[in-house]
Amino acid sequence: MDNKNYDGHNLSAETEQIREMGSLPVLGGRHKIYCLTIIGEIEGHNVLPEQNKTTKYEHIIPQLVAIEESADIEGLLIVLNTVGGDVEAGLAIAELIAGMRKPTVTYVLGGGHSIGVPLAVAAKQSFIAPSATMTIHPVRMNGLVIGVPQTMNHFAKMQERITNFVSQISADDFKRMMMNTGELVTDVGSVLDGKTAVEEGLIDRLGGLHEVLSYLNEEIER
Repeated sequence: MDNKNYDGHNLSAETEQIREMGSLPVLGGRHKIYCLTIIGEIEGHNVLPEQNKTTKYEHIIPQLVAIEESADIEGLLIVLNTVGGDVEAGLAIAELIAGMRKPTVTYVLGGGHSIGVPLAVAAKQSFIAPSATMTIHPVRMNGLVIGVPQTMNHFAKMQERITNFVSQISADDFKRMMMNTGELVTDVGSVLDGKTAVEEGLIDRLGGLHEVLSYLNEEIER
């Protein structure tokens, strides 16, 4: 006999979807909400080692398109706990979220590191848990780097794309936090806890899961 939940959906299929895609339609509540997780490192064009916990952009992008087009899904909850990753892939996902018509909410749990910052602010409303942190630092690159002016210009343009996307706070304030030398041991940047992230205007609200879901349900009804 198939294992089914109270809505008649196959639980083994739902478990497989969580394992493979980190996502699940939430049925049986006030409204039909899709829960999408962005965790670990954002994987771009290069495949990361198997032991790394990753979010693959080729999985997330078609899901976002399907969510926007689905007549059954009324709202989107994006749960974030990321250490950063590929800048191009992260910005691509963030731009898709920002361009959605349906009510969208991001909820930062654990952390939103580096490219996780644009992802955290991409939705129509952003929440952060009190114990979570936002880590802001300049664009970095691993591997061989050619030390010529063009490389520095390329880095500056990539950083400007992120700064322009994060429009919740002024560019000067964002750059100030990004270039802070007094917090990170081996890097420049800033670590903001949940309360400070809201006070700085980077994240909209401090709250827990109940507040997040209540807001999303109210936006769907509005």
